[in-house]
Amino acid sequence: MTAHYDRIWRKARLATLDPARPGLGVIEDGAVAARDGRLAYVGREDDLTGEAAETIDCGGRWITPGLIDCHTHLVHGGDRAHEFELRLAGATYAEIAAAGGGIVSTVKATRQADEAALVASALPRLDDLLAEGVTTVEVKSGYGLELDTERRMLRAARRLGEQRRVGVVTTFLGAHAFPPELPRQAYVDLVCDTMLPAIAAEGLADAVDAFCDKVALTVEETERVFQAARRAGLPIRVHAEQLGRTGGTQLAARYGALSADHVEYAEEADAVAMAQAGMTAVLLPGAFHMLRETQLPPVEAFRAHGVPMAVSTDLNPGTSPMHSLLLAMNMACVLFRLTVPEAIAGVTREAARALGRLGDIGTLEAGKRCDLAIWSVERLAELPYRMGTNPLHARVFAGA
Repeated sequence: MTAHYDRIWRKARLATLDPARPGLGVIEDGAVAARDGRLAYVGREDDLTGEAAETIDCGGRWITPGLIDCHTHLVHGGDRAHEFELRLAGATYAEIAAAGGGIVSTVKATRQADEAALVASALPRLDDLLAEGVTTVEVKSGYGLELDTERRMLRAARRLGEQRRVGVVTTFLGAHAFPPELPRQAYVDLVCDTMLPAIAAEGLADAVDAFCDKVALTVEETERVFQAARRAGLPIRVHAEQLGRTGGTQLAARYGALSADHVEYAEEADAVAMAQAGMTAVLLPGAFHMLRETQLPPVEAFRAHGVPMAVSTDLNPGTSPMHSLLLAMNMACVLFRLTVPEAIAGVTREAARALGRLGDIGTLEAGKRCDLAIWSVERLAELPYRMGTNPLHARVFAGA
């Protein structure tokens, strides 16, 4: 019986990221076929049989899975360019936060923005990511610090996926900072007893995150959030070990978290715990760069213990106003010493793993959503190598 496809991409070089294949899963002289928005064939063109309504000649270009930005704060009000000037003058992250800046300043601007305004301001940032081949983006709340604004942020994030052809994964990050109007304990109570259950009941979040660090939640406060997330049946992620080692990563491992993000101050024992829990380390070189940090994440320990490493922009208004996942790849290689294959896997397969979505996206395998990035490059190393250029030829989301 002749196979029928909606679309075939032929004369391509494929980096499938299929874990069953070595390295990046390269297939020379390859082809990809889609049916009903899913990958129906991935392999050598000579082995492809069947016909399609449309056939696209890729002219020998590379095809990778669509890129995945797995850690962003894309939806927010205002900006914090003035804090950039303060940091240049010598102020630290903690000093800015103590003076009423940092996350709390963005909270004020976000609370003042309605849903339409949040969507309108986020779309240009999202469009920058899509222009570089991003087909899935994670978006966190966390700039409301009260239920109505957190809801509004998550609804705005969902609307981005309605206005653009992109997969949107939402994360409730009410445990991001402490609002000025409530004591710490009262706010943790509010997050765990009221906000998180309401968000979960309304289906607005795909996961729960918490910022466990010197300027944020303690390990004990974070554990309360994780317990509430577990009761709500939502997966867990954590911002941890960014500004100092607090134990947030090992706590997250005990709760079976999907990922620990930042992790500059993580140690080998943390890598062991992450490996045993099946967690992914999400590296965020944009924040490392903007904050002029010097403590490198323990990449060698992650390698030694088999901890997958994802790479993301951490796109946010304060510490990583970076709208380019390609630049994040370059920084991950130059600053953190990732290899080219690690960087490419970090924005595809391992980013999908960090989101708990590897069964549906992140590699080119039959049955997964047909998300493709087609590149006008001779070598895949050009993706993290070049700065300030965009070699994307075409972006495909769900087969179109």
